[in-house]
Amino acid sequence: MAQSPTTIVDELGIALTNLADAATGNFTPTLRLGVTGLSRAGKTIFITALIHNLLTGGRLPGFAPLAEGRFIGARLAEYPEATIPRFAYEQHLEALTGKTPTWPESTRRISQLRIVLKYQSTAWFSGMRGPSTLNLDIVDYPGEWLLDLPLLTMSFADWSRDALERAQRPGSGKEAGPFLDILASIDTKKDANDPDAEKLAAAFTDYLRRSREHGALSTLPPGRFLLPGDLEGSPALTFAPLPPPTQPQRNSSLYAMLEHRYEAYKDQVVRPFFKDHFARLDRQIVLVDTLRALNAGPAAVADLETALTSVLSCFRQGDANLLLRPFVRKIDRILFAATKADHVHHTSHDRLESILNRLVADASKRARFVGAETRSIALAAIRATREGTISEAGETLPTIIGTPMAGEVLDGTKYDGKTEIALFPGDLPERPDSLFEDGTPVSLNFLRFVPPQKLDRNAAGDPILPHIRFDRALDFLIGDWLK
Repeated sequence: MAQSPTTIVDELGIALTNLADAATGNFTPTLRLGVTGLSRAGKTIFITALIHNLLTGGRLPGFAPLAEGRFIGARLAEYPEATIPRFAYEQHLEALTGKTPTWPESTRRISQLRIVLKYQSTAWFSGMRGPSTLNLDIVDYPGEWLLDLPLLTMSFADWSRDALERAQRPGSGKEAGPFLDILASIDTKKDANDPDAEKLAAAFTDYLRRSREHGALSTLPPGRFLLPGDLEGSPALTFAPLPPPTQPQRNSSLYAMLEHRYEAYKDQVVRPFFKDHFARLDRQIVLVDTLRALNAGPAAVADLETALTSVLSCFRQGDANLLLRPFVRKIDRILFAATKADHVHHTSHDRLESILNRLVADASKRARFVGAETRSIALAAIRATREGTISEAGETLPTIIGTPMAGEVLDGTKYDGKTEIALFPGDLPERPDSLFEDGTPVSLNFLRFVPPQKLDRNAAGDPILPHIRFDRALDFLIGDWLK
């Protein structure tokens, strides 16, 4: 039977935490921004660019407070929760702007950062009280952990049924075969023992890892199996899906043991993660690596849609009630962003946004129904390419120009990370529904590019990070709070 994401005790704890947040923010309001995205969608890059642009007053013509001259400045501040590691902004910026720029490492643990924004309000009484301030709180976490949220509404039997159905689908044999073979060799009705549980968990983890390498997303939960951190080897990570029993199971059976460990994982790992972070968000951006899914094929596109719909159904969305906000916080604005827009020519950006709209249609409809405002955009938080044209067979083709990362391969050519190329990335379909109706493959020349190697600098000597529509994204997410 499906379970509620939260219990009555959870709701009481969330309300008390929100009340404590409100009490400490009487004089400086706090906006909690959720930067949400599945693995490799670019969360770390987005957050680094956001902080840097606010601290340095970057080139953001679409960010109204800055364009109107009302944005005074920003500074980093101490985050109120001392037990959460700090987001390594300085290290990530150094990786992007150092002597040999590289992309920062993907997120492997939870981290946080607070930035205080100072601005001149447009309210009629603003001249009397002087500049206003806003605390902007950001939490970063691995994308794999995000996929755990749907588990909160699933029993062990529900999850096992779905996980095994996916593992047994045509085309999954290479990834899931070894796990299914081990599962078939073990009698789940016999008395529980740790060696069998560990063997199953290890085989299931290998299956998840291989699935991730081939672009699968909805297959991946539990997320901590791939990024266990300090939970590695613990009973909470030593379980696997099992076939439904044909008769009641003894409490000492292997099935009962793994069911208990699954519930412990939800209660001790997933539920606190939801309560402490997702239940307290005010705004949300959902970063989606749409191009990677398109490049991987129709199955990956459908899988991405499934994963996004499942994850977003767990968030608290709706019109924010100012009177109830000290107790109940809801996400009242959601921005869906197709990342890596610099990997296709700008003439394809509208099509990229249309594909994203199709992927998140169900999630967006649900959010709007409960009162949340949604928008979709194609962006690049840090632009790695520029645009040009090439002539081929008498035809002029739009291209992107950049340096592929070392090891990238296209048409038999393996790149060294130093050679700049002009690339026609291919055409996106005019009708997004064609991707789902007949599984039409998309022919894309999709490569990963190194970060920009030479950056302009402002009058203060700070590097200027080139972007695509990052300013519009920022304005939608926080601009109205700076009026």
